[in-house]
Amino acid sequence: MTRTPLDRVLDTSLIVAPVIYLIADVLYATRGWDDPAAAVCHVLGAIGYTVVLLRLVTLGSGYLAAVLLVAGAVGAAGNVAYGFNTIHVSLGDTDLVDATGVASLIKPLGLFFPLTLLLGAVVLRGIGPSWVAPVVAVAGLVWPVAHIANLGWLAVVVNVALVAGFGAVAVARQPVTTGTGWLLTGRPRRGRPVPGGR
Repeated sequence: MTRTPLDRVLDTSLIVAPVIYLIADVLYATRGWDDPAAAVCHVLGAIGYTVVLLRLVTLGSGYLAAVLLVAGAVGAAGNVAYGFNTIHVSLGDTDLVDATGVASLIKPLGLFFPLTLLLGAVVLRGIGPSWVAPVVAVAGLVWPVAHIANLGWLAVVVNVALVAGFGAVAVARQPVTTGTGWLLTGRPRRGRPVPGGR
């Protein structure tokens, strides 16, 4: 079985995006929530998580995949918006989080990102190691707590969990060479085929 370039990009995003976002939150935790370097990593990580969303959608099916796609698109917009908001704050501009009126739009959009993680955890049940889905689900629940309360250390812990969880899925989906050709590892438990597998 062969993997397409699209498969490789989508699977690689499961490693790259969480690592970039971990770097962002380490910088936030050590330099402050208005650090411009952290904001740049934040934006890049948010873009990476948009690709992760696409991988999760391809692993899902039915209404779950459809809801994940819509919620994830909104969450991606909110996540990127928060990164650019931090860039604005680092330049001395208005913090949209503290502003009123139309600026309030950033808040509900931002909450769709942890919702995306929760829906993604449901998709990941049975894909890769059994601990992955619970870890991603807990990370989705704790994400807004860490970021709304500005708890840098907790944000870092959440991102470490996501690096481990999504990384395990990426590794489980890597092909292994056998005497008969390429096979995908990390098949779901109970003998079901990998949704979206190639």
